[in-house]
Amino acid sequence: MRVHCVWEHNGEDTLLYTIEFVGAYTRGENLKTAIEKMPQEIGSYLNWRDENVPDCFDIIIAQEKKSNLTIKDADSDVLFESEKQPLNIVEYKTLKALALKSAKNFLSLYQSIPDKNISVAPARKTFYGQTPRSANEMYEHTKNVNAYYFAEIGVEADNVGDIFECRNRGFERLEKKSDFLKNSVIEGSYGELWTLRKVLRRFIWHDRIHARAMYRMATKVYGDNKVENPFYF
Repeated sequence: MRVHCVWEHNGEDTLLYTIEFVGAYTRGENLKTAIEKMPQEIGSYLNWRDENVPDCFDIIIAQEKKSNLTIKDADSDVLFESEKQPLNIVEYKTLKALALKSAKNFLSLYQSIPDKNISVAPARKTFYGQTPRSANEMYEHTKNVNAYYFAEIGVEADNVGDIFECRNRGFERLEKKSDFLKNSVIEGSYGELWTLRKVLRRFIWHDRIHARAMYRMATKVYGDNKVENPFYF
């Protein structure tokens, strides 16, 4: 199966995103490492979507973005060329359903962890401050991008309630805009370009980053059989 990817990097450190599987990604110290990780990532992603996993993948770099950002910490501002195309209502509903499924699964993973304040993860500083270490810190960080992401495309949202509730409410507010399916390119904070397609991808991508970290941390404490794994990591 051919999988088209967007390669964002700052020389060596790499973020590699799939175009076909919205939100699936790998990181690596170079492109080769990120490509090697991709079959496993796509496999877990398709299991999460309850879809069949192909036997093999042909990774094709469809777009490259050279960046000055801290790529190793998942600092990203790339807008895919494919994310500039208008949406139809069927595709929008499909992507929205995935973003909401991801929120529900993230909440389920978080709720399955007995002690949400314990952590064995080392302290580490990133571009946005200290990396979240406990399940509670990871959950709050992931939930609280909601207002930020929607604001970047001109939608007033909030972070009230759980991660599913505030995300769903943001989509409800988005859908009150008569032209939301135009998928306009908007310049947001710090000159970063955004579209609705990008917001949909970023929700799923950001969930996967912190769900994976939360699951790995929790299994170190409680073991694989004591924590839910709704993302099939």
